[in-house]
Amino acid sequence: MSKIFKSVMSVSAAAIIATASITPVMVNAYGDSTGTIEGRPVYTYQEADQLGNTITFNSFTNGKIGDERNFVGAKVAGTTGNTWKDDEINVKDGEVYTIRLYVHNNSLYHTANGVKATFNLPTTVSNQHTIVGYLDSSNATPKRYFDEVKLVASEDMYLEYVNGSARYVNADANKNNREFKLSDSVITSEGALLGYDQMDGNIPGCFSYDGVVMIDVKVNYSVAAKVSKMVRIKGTKTWSESVVAKVGDEVEYQIEYVNLLAEEVKNVMIRDVLPTNVEYVKDSTYLYNSNYQNGTLLKDNTLTTTGINIGNYGTNGNAYVRFTGKVVDNSLACGANQLVNWASATVNGKVFKDDASVALDKTCDTPTPTPTPTPTPNELPQTGASTIVTGVIGAGSMATMLGYYIASRKKF
Repeated sequence: MSKIFKSVMSVSAAAIIATASITPVMVNAYGDSTGTIEGRPVYTYQEADQLGNTITFNSFTNGKIGDERNFVGAKVAGTTGNTWKDDEINVKDGEVYTIRLYVHNNSLYHTANGVKATFNLPTTVSNQHTIVGYLDSSNATPKRYFDEVKLVASEDMYLEYVNGSARYVNADANKNNREFKLSDSVITSEGALLGYDQMDGNIPGCFSYDGVVMIDVKVNYSVAAKVSKMVRIKGTKTWSESVVAKVGDEVEYQIEYVNLLAEEVKNVMIRDVLPTNVEYVKDSTYLYNSNYQNGTLLKDNTLTTTGINIGNYGTNGNAYVRFTGKVVDNSLACGANQLVNWASATVNGKVFKDDASVALDKTCDTPTPTPTPTPTPNELPQTGASTIVTGVIGAGSMATMLGYYIASRKKF
Protein backbone atom coordinates (compact mmCIF):
# COMPACT_ATOMS: atom_id res chain seq x y z
CA MET A 1 0.00 0.00 0.00
CA SER A 2 1.26 3.44 -0.89
CA LYS A 3 0.61 5.71 2.08
CA ILE A 4 -0.06 9.36 1.69
CA PHE A 5 2.97 11.46 2.05
CA LYS A 6 4.00 9.14 4.84
CA SER A 7 7.55 10.47 5.10
CA VAL A 8 6.28 13.94 5.90
CA MET A 9 2.72 13.81 7.16
CA SER A 10 -0.59 12.01 6.94
CA VAL A 11 -3.98 13.58 6.44
CA SER A 12 -7.32 11.95 5.86
CA ALA A 13 -7.66 13.24 2.33
CA ALA A 14 -4.43 11.58 1.38
CA ALA A 15 -5.22 8.36 3.17
CA ILE A 16 -6.89 7.02 0.08
CA ILE A 17 -5.62 3.48 0.23
CA ALA A 18 -7.12 0.68 2.29
CA THR A 19 -5.19 -2.37 1.15
CA ALA A 20 -3.75 -1.47 -2.21
CA SER A 21 -3.17 1.67 -4.18
CA ILE A 22 -5.71 2.64 -6.78
CA THR A 23 -3.81 1.86 -9.96
CA PRO A 24 -2.37 5.14 -11.20
CA VAL A 25 -3.91 6.11 -14.49
CA MET A 26 -2.47 8.75 -16.79
CA VAL A 27 -5.60 10.61 -17.71
CA ASN A 28 -6.21 13.52 -19.99
CA ALA A 29 -9.35 15.08 -18.53
CA TYR A 30 -11.77 12.18 -18.99
CA GLY A 31 -11.81 8.65 -20.34
CA ASP A 32 -12.72 5.04 -19.69
CA SER A 33 -11.33 1.51 -19.65
CA THR A 34 -11.74 0.88 -23.38
CA GLY A 35 -8.04 1.53 -23.84
CA THR A 36 -8.59 3.54 -27.01
CA ILE A 37 -7.78 7.16 -27.75
CA GLU A 38 -11.31 7.78 -28.94
CA GLY A 39 -12.87 6.22 -25.87
CA ARG A 40 -16.42 4.88 -25.67
CA PRO A 41 -19.07 5.80 -28.26
CA VAL A 42 -21.14 8.88 -27.41
CA TYR A 43 -24.77 9.68 -28.15
CA THR A 44 -27.39 12.35 -27.77
CA TYR A 45 -30.19 11.36 -25.43
CA GLN A 46 -32.47 11.16 -28.50
CA GLU A 47 -30.21 8.36 -29.80
CA ALA A 48 -30.44 6.25 -26.65
CA ASP A 49 -32.29 3.48 -28.47
CA GLN A 50 -29.07 2.78 -30.40
CA LEU A 51 -27.63 1.27 -27.21
CA GLY A 52 -29.94 -1.73 -27.52
CA ASN A 53 -29.04 -4.15 -24.73
CA THR A 54 -25.73 -2.41 -23.95
CA ILE A 55 -25.39 -0.74 -20.58
CA THR A 56 -23.12 2.30 -20.56
CA PHE A 57 -22.67 5.31 -18.31
CA ASN A 58 -22.21 9.06 -18.83
CA SER A 59 -22.09 8.96 -22.63
CA PHE A 60 -24.72 11.53 -23.63
CA THR A 61 -23.38 14.76 -25.09
CA ASN A 62 -26.56 16.70 -24.29
CA GLY A 63 -27.60 15.35 -20.90
CA LYS A 64 -28.61 17.24 -17.79
CA ILE A 65 -25.05 18.40 -17.19
CA GLY A 66 -24.25 18.88 -20.87
CA ASP A 67 -21.51 16.49 -22.01
CA GLU A 68 -21.75 13.71 -19.44
CA ARG A 69 -18.11 12.73 -19.93
CA ASN A 70 -17.32 15.82 -17.82
CA PHE A 71 -18.88 14.17 -14.79
CA VAL A 72 -16.42 15.27 -12.06
CA GLY A 73 -16.45 18.86 -10.82
CA ALA A 74 -15.80 21.04 -7.78
CA LYS A 75 -17.16 24.14 -6.08
CA VAL A 76 -17.01 25.92 -2.74
CA ALA A 77 -19.05 23.88 -0.26
CA GLY A 78 -22.44 25.37 0.54
CA THR A 79 -22.76 27.49 -2.59
CA THR A 80 -25.86 27.11 -4.72
CA GLY A 81 -26.56 27.42 -8.42
CA ASN A 82 -24.48 26.37 -11.39
CA THR A 83 -21.06 27.13 -9.90
CA TRP A 84 -19.42 23.76 -10.63
CA LYS A 85 -15.96 23.91 -12.21
CA ASP A 86 -15.36 20.88 -14.43
CA ASP A 87 -11.73 21.52 -15.33
CA GLU A 88 -9.98 23.70 -12.75
CA ILE A 89 -10.85 25.67 -9.63
CA ASN A 90 -8.77 28.15 -7.62
CA VAL A 91 -8.80 27.28 -3.94
CA LYS A 92 -7.96 29.10 -0.70
CA ASP A 93 -6.44 28.03 2.60
CA GLY A 94 -8.99 26.82 5.13
CA GLU A 95 -11.91 26.59 2.71
CA VAL A 96 -13.96 23.43 2.18
CA TYR A 97 -14.80 22.31 -1.36
CA THR A 98 -17.41 19.84 -2.55
CA ILE A 99 -16.34 17.37 -5.22
CA ARG A 100 -19.16 15.86 -7.29
CA LEU A 101 -19.36 12.77 -9.51
CA TYR A 102 -22.43 12.52 -11.75
CA VAL A 103 -23.92 9.06 -12.35
CA HIS A 104 -26.26 8.21 -15.25
CA ASN A 105 -26.99 4.75 -16.64
CA ASN A 106 -27.76 5.63 -20.27
CA SER A 107 -29.57 2.36 -20.97
CA LEU A 108 -33.32 2.68 -21.47
CA TYR A 109 -34.42 -0.61 -19.96
CA HIS A 110 -31.52 -2.40 -18.27
CA THR A 111 -30.18 -2.27 -14.74
CA ALA A 112 -26.46 -1.80 -14.10
CA ASN A 113 -24.99 -4.00 -11.38
CA GLY A 114 -22.04 -3.59 -9.06
CA VAL A 115 -22.06 0.19 -9.51
CA LYS A 116 -19.58 1.96 -7.27
CA ALA A 117 -17.73 5.26 -7.07
CA THR A 118 -14.13 5.95 -6.06
CA PHE A 119 -12.19 9.18 -5.63
CA ASN A 120 -8.42 9.10 -5.99
CA LEU A 121 -7.27 12.02 -3.84
CA PRO A 122 -3.75 13.46 -4.11
CA THR A 123 -0.98 12.04 -1.93
CA THR A 124 1.53 14.89 -1.86
CA VAL A 125 1.97 18.52 -0.88
CA SER A 126 1.79 20.78 -3.95
CA ASN A 127 0.20 23.99 -5.21
CA GLN A 128 -1.86 21.92 -7.69
CA HIS A 129 -3.82 18.75 -7.03
CA THR A 130 -5.81 16.70 -9.53
CA ILE A 131 -8.70 14.70 -8.08
CA VAL A 132 -9.78 11.76 -10.23
CA GLY A 133 -13.24 10.26 -9.90
CA TYR A 134 -13.93 6.69 -11.02
CA LEU A 135 -17.28 5.07 -11.81
CA ASP A 136 -17.41 1.27 -12.11
CA SER A 137 -20.09 -1.25 -13.07
CA SER A 138 -19.68 -5.01 -13.41
CA ASN A 139 -22.04 -5.38 -16.39
CA ALA A 140 -21.51 -2.08 -18.22
CA THR A 141 -19.51 -1.47 -21.40
CA PRO A 142 -16.97 -0.17 -20.64
CA LYS A 143 -16.74 -1.24 -17.02
CA ARG A 144 -14.80 1.81 -15.72
CA TYR A 145 -15.18 5.56 -16.41
CA PHE A 146 -13.03 8.38 -15.09
CA ASP A 147 -12.88 12.14 -15.09
CA GLU A 148 -10.86 14.73 -13.17
CA VAL A 149 -10.86 18.23 -11.73
CA LYS A 150 -7.79 20.26 -10.75
CA LEU A 151 -7.49 22.32 -7.55
CA VAL A 152 -4.98 25.18 -7.80
CA ALA A 153 -3.65 27.24 -4.87
CA SER A 154 -1.27 30.18 -4.48
CA GLU A 155 1.15 28.05 -2.45
CA ASP A 156 1.77 24.44 -1.46
CA MET A 157 -1.20 22.74 0.16
CA TYR A 158 -2.60 19.38 1.14
CA LEU A 159 -6.20 18.20 1.10
CA GLU A 160 -8.01 16.97 4.19
CA TYR A 161 -10.96 14.71 3.47
CA VAL A 162 -13.92 15.64 5.70
CA ASN A 163 -14.80 12.41 7.47
CA GLY A 164 -18.40 11.31 6.99
CA SER A 165 -19.05 13.76 4.13
CA ALA A 166 -19.57 11.14 1.40
CA ARG A 167 -23.17 11.02 0.20
CA TYR A 168 -25.27 10.09 -2.83
CA VAL A 169 -28.17 12.30 -3.88
CA ASN A 170 -30.94 11.31 -6.27
CA ALA A 171 -34.68 11.92 -6.63
CA ASP A 172 -37.67 9.68 -6.05
CA ALA A 173 -40.61 9.30 -8.43
CA ASN A 174 -42.18 12.46 -6.97
CA LYS A 175 -39.08 14.56 -7.77
CA ASN A 176 -38.15 14.80 -4.09
CA ASN A 177 -34.42 14.90 -3.45
CA ARG A 178 -33.12 12.26 -1.07
CA GLU A 179 -29.67 11.75 0.34
CA PHE A 180 -27.93 8.47 1.19
CA LYS A 181 -24.86 8.41 3.40
CA LEU A 182 -21.89 6.63 1.82
CA SER A 183 -18.96 4.93 3.50
CA ASP A 184 -15.64 6.76 3.72
CA SER A 185 -14.35 3.82 1.68
CA VAL A 186 -15.25 5.97 -1.33
CA ILE A 187 -11.75 7.49 -0.98
CA THR A 188 -10.05 4.08 -0.80
CA SER A 189 -9.44 1.45 -3.45
CA GLU A 190 -12.53 -0.34 -2.12
CA GLY A 191 -14.88 2.40 -3.32
CA ALA A 192 -18.51 2.76 -2.22
CA LEU A 193 -21.57 1.03 -3.70
CA LEU A 194 -24.28 3.22 -5.20
CA GLY A 195 -27.92 2.45 -6.00
CA TYR A 196 -31.40 3.88 -6.32
CA ASP A 197 -33.67 3.10 -3.34
CA GLN A 198 -30.75 1.54 -1.47
CA MET A 199 -27.01 1.46 -1.95
CA ASP A 200 -26.90 -2.13 -3.24
CA GLY A 201 -24.92 -1.50 -6.43
CA ASN A 202 -27.98 -1.65 -8.73
CA ILE A 203 -29.02 1.39 -10.80
CA PRO A 204 -31.79 1.14 -13.44
CA GLY A 205 -31.41 2.97 -16.75
CA CYS A 206 -32.74 6.35 -17.86
CA PHE A 207 -32.72 9.87 -16.38
CA SER A 208 -35.26 8.94 -13.70
CA TYR A 209 -32.53 7.06 -11.84
CA ASP A 210 -29.51 9.35 -12.16
CA GLY A 211 -27.74 10.86 -9.16
CA VAL A 212 -24.68 12.61 -7.79
CA VAL A 213 -21.90 11.39 -5.48
CA MET A 214 -20.41 14.16 -3.33
CA ILE A 215 -17.52 14.43 -0.89
CA ASP A 216 -16.00 17.42 0.91
CA VAL A 217 -12.31 18.26 1.16
CA LYS A 218 -10.60 21.03 3.12
CA VAL A 219 -7.58 22.94 1.79
CA ASN A 220 -4.68 23.35 4.24
CA TYR A 221 -1.48 25.29 3.58
CA SER A 222 0.52 24.39 6.70
CA VAL A 223 2.24 21.13 7.55
CA ALA A 224 2.40 20.59 11.31
CA ALA A 225 2.59 16.87 12.03
CA LYS A 226 3.10 13.37 10.77
CA VAL A 227 0.67 10.65 11.79
CA SER A 228 1.35 7.05 10.74
CA LYS A 229 -0.91 4.07 11.38
CA MET A 230 0.15 0.39 11.34
CA VAL A 231 -1.45 -2.93 12.25
CA ARG A 232 -0.45 -6.54 12.99
CA ILE A 233 -2.10 -9.75 14.16
CA LYS A 234 -1.64 -10.01 17.93
CA GLY A 235 1.28 -12.27 18.74
CA THR A 236 3.20 -11.44 15.56
CA LYS A 237 6.12 -9.03 15.34
CA THR A 238 5.81 -7.32 11.96
CA TRP A 239 3.84 -4.09 11.57
CA SER A 240 2.19 -3.36 8.21
CA GLU A 241 -0.47 -1.12 6.74
CA SER A 242 -2.91 -3.98 6.18
CA VAL A 243 -3.37 -7.53 7.49
CA VAL A 244 -5.62 -10.47 6.65
CA ALA A 245 -7.64 -11.72 9.61
CA LYS A 246 -10.72 -13.74 10.49
CA VAL A 247 -13.59 -13.19 12.89
CA GLY A 248 -12.39 -13.69 16.47
CA ASP A 249 -8.80 -12.58 15.81
CA GLU A 250 -7.26 -9.81 17.90
CA VAL A 251 -5.22 -7.21 16.07
CA GLU A 252 -2.80 -4.64 17.46
CA TYR A 253 -2.71 -1.10 16.12
CA GLN A 254 0.14 1.40 16.38
CA ILE A 255 -0.19 5.17 15.93
CA GLU A 256 2.99 7.25 15.52
CA TYR A 257 2.96 11.03 16.03
CA VAL A 258 5.84 13.38 15.11
CA ASN A 259 5.91 17.16 15.64
CA LEU A 260 7.07 18.87 12.42
CA LEU A 261 6.81 22.43 13.70
CA ALA A 262 9.78 24.56 14.74
CA GLU A 263 8.24 25.12 18.16
CA GLU A 264 6.85 23.01 20.97
CA VAL A 265 3.22 21.94 20.74
CA LYS A 266 1.16 21.30 23.83
CA ASN A 267 -1.65 18.93 24.69
CA VAL A 268 -1.53 16.77 21.58
CA MET A 269 -4.73 14.75 21.33
CA ILE A 270 -4.72 11.27 19.76
CA ARG A 271 -7.95 9.57 18.75
CA ASP A 272 -8.73 6.39 16.84
CA VAL A 273 -11.97 5.68 14.97
CA LEU A 274 -12.61 1.97 14.85
CA PRO A 275 -14.61 0.56 11.92
CA THR A 276 -17.72 -1.51 12.35
CA ASN A 277 -16.72 -5.12 13.10
CA VAL A 278 -13.63 -4.20 15.16
CA GLU A 279 -14.17 -3.79 18.91
CA TYR A 280 -11.77 -2.05 21.31
CA VAL A 281 -10.24 -4.35 23.94
CA LYS A 282 -10.49 -2.71 27.35
CA ASP A 283 -7.25 -1.67 29.10
CA SER A 284 -5.13 -2.27 26.02
CA THR A 285 -3.85 1.29 25.30
CA TYR A 286 -0.15 1.99 25.90
CA LEU A 287 1.81 5.23 25.36
CA TYR A 288 5.50 5.21 24.39
CA ASN A 289 7.57 8.43 24.34
CA SER A 290 10.78 9.88 25.85
CA ASN A 291 9.22 9.77 29.32
CA TYR A 292 7.85 6.24 28.91
CA GLN A 293 10.35 4.39 26.75
CA ASN A 294 9.04 1.01 27.93
CA GLY A 295 5.43 2.11 27.64
CA THR A 296 2.80 3.06 30.19
CA LEU A 297 -0.76 1.71 30.39
CA LEU A 298 -3.53 4.30 29.96
CA LYS A 299 -6.58 3.05 31.87
CA ASP A 300 -9.15 5.67 30.93
CA ASN A 301 -10.14 3.73 27.76
CA THR A 302 -11.09 6.92 25.87
CA LEU A 303 -8.80 6.49 22.85
CA THR A 304 -11.66 5.38 20.59
CA THR A 305 -14.23 7.83 22.01
CA THR A 306 -13.09 11.32 23.05
CA GLY A 307 -9.38 10.62 22.50
CA ILE A 308 -6.38 10.88 24.83
CA ASN A 309 -3.98 13.73 25.69
CA ILE A 310 -0.42 12.49 25.12
CA GLY A 311 1.28 15.67 26.37
CA ASN A 312 3.72 18.21 24.93
CA TYR A 313 6.33 17.67 22.20
CA GLY A 314 9.25 19.74 20.94
CA THR A 315 10.49 19.90 17.36
CA ASN A 316 10.76 16.36 15.94
CA GLY A 317 9.46 14.97 19.24
CA ASN A 318 7.49 11.79 18.75
CA ALA A 319 5.27 9.25 20.48
CA TYR A 320 3.68 5.86 19.83
CA VAL A 321 0.24 4.75 20.96
CA ARG A 322 -0.61 1.07 20.79
CA PHE A 323 -3.87 -0.73 21.50
CA THR A 324 -5.75 -3.96 20.68
CA GLY A 325 -8.97 -4.55 18.75
CA LYS A 326 -11.00 -7.70 18.22
CA VAL A 327 -12.55 -8.63 14.85
CA VAL A 328 -16.27 -9.42 15.19
CA ASP A 329 -19.20 -10.03 12.85
CA ASN A 330 -21.73 -7.23 13.19
CA SER A 331 -23.56 -7.76 9.88
CA LEU A 332 -20.45 -8.26 7.77
CA ALA A 333 -21.14 -8.17 4.05
CA CYS A 334 -20.83 -11.39 2.07
CA GLY A 335 -17.50 -11.76 0.30
CA ALA A 336 -14.46 -9.52 0.74
CA ASN A 337 -14.48 -6.91 3.53
CA GLN A 338 -11.97 -4.12 4.23
CA LEU A 339 -12.17 -2.78 7.79
CA VAL A 340 -10.47 0.61 7.50
CA ASN A 341 -9.28 2.12 10.78
CA TRP A 342 -8.52 5.86 11.14
CA ALA A 343 -6.14 7.51 13.60
CA SER A 344 -5.91 11.27 14.11
CA ALA A 345 -3.78 13.78 15.99
CA THR A 346 -5.15 17.22 16.82
CA VAL A 347 -2.42 19.87 16.95
CA ASN A 348 -3.21 23.56 17.46
CA GLY A 349 -6.74 22.98 16.24
CA LYS A 350 -5.73 21.12 13.06
CA VAL A 351 -6.37 17.42 12.50
CA PHE A 352 -3.86 15.04 10.87
CA LYS A 353 -4.83 11.49 10.00
CA ASP A 354 -3.74 8.15 8.63
CA ASP A 355 -5.31 4.70 8.29
CA ALA A 356 -4.64 0.97 8.46
CA SER A 357 -6.95 -1.87 7.48
CA VAL A 358 -7.96 -5.44 8.19
CA ALA A 359 -9.09 -7.65 5.29
CA LEU A 360 -11.34 -10.69 5.71
CA ASP A 361 -13.80 -12.78 3.71
CA LYS A 362 -17.27 -13.88 4.70
CA THR A 363 -18.91 -16.81 2.94
CA CYS A 364 -22.69 -16.66 2.53
CA ASP A 365 -24.79 -19.62 1.40
CA THR A 366 -27.61 -17.75 -0.33
CA PRO A 367 -26.80 -14.96 -2.80
CA THR A 368 -28.95 -11.84 -2.81
CA PRO A 369 -31.22 -11.75 -5.90
CA THR A 370 -30.92 -8.83 -8.30
CA PRO A 371 -34.17 -6.82 -8.52
CA THR A 372 -35.82 -6.38 -11.92
CA PRO A 373 -36.53 -2.72 -12.71
CA THR A 374 -39.70 -1.39 -14.28
CA PRO A 375 -39.10 -0.45 -17.97
CA THR A 376 -38.85 3.27 -18.60
CA PRO A 377 -40.03 5.16 -21.70
CA ASN A 378 -37.72 5.89 -24.62
CA GLU A 379 -37.67 9.63 -24.01
CA LEU A 380 -36.30 12.16 -21.61
CA PRO A 381 -38.60 11.84 -18.59
CA GLN A 382 -40.18 14.72 -16.75
CA THR A 383 -39.62 12.98 -13.41
CA GLY A 384 -36.43 12.00 -11.69
CA ALA A 385 -33.52 13.99 -10.42
CA SER A 386 -34.53 17.29 -12.02
CA THR A 387 -34.24 19.00 -8.66
CA ILE A 388 -30.70 17.70 -8.45
CA VAL A 389 -29.93 19.32 -11.78
CA THR A 390 -31.06 22.73 -10.54
CA GLY A 391 -29.97 22.44 -6.92
CA VAL A 392 -26.84 20.32 -7.19
CA ILE A 393 -25.69 20.07 -10.78
CA GLY A 394 -26.71 23.50 -11.97
CA ALA A 395 -29.43 26.12 -12.23
CA GLY A 396 -32.01 26.38 -14.97
CA SER A 397 -35.07 24.49 -16.02
CA MET A 398 -35.00 21.00 -17.46
CA ALA A 399 -36.29 22.30 -20.77
CA THR A 400 -33.52 24.88 -21.03
CA MET A 401 -30.75 22.43 -20.17
CA LEU A 402 -31.93 19.83 -22.63
CA GLY A 403 -32.26 22.41 -25.36
CA TYR A 404 -28.56 23.06 -25.59
CA TYR A 405 -25.64 20.98 -26.69
CA ILE A 406 -22.83 21.76 -24.31
CA ALA A 407 -19.63 20.66 -25.92
CA SER A 408 -16.87 19.26 -23.78
CA ARG A 409 -14.22 21.67 -22.61
CA LYS A 410 -11.82 18.81 -22.23
CA LYS A 411 -10.04 16.82 -24.89
CA PHE A 412 -8.70 13.29 -25.00
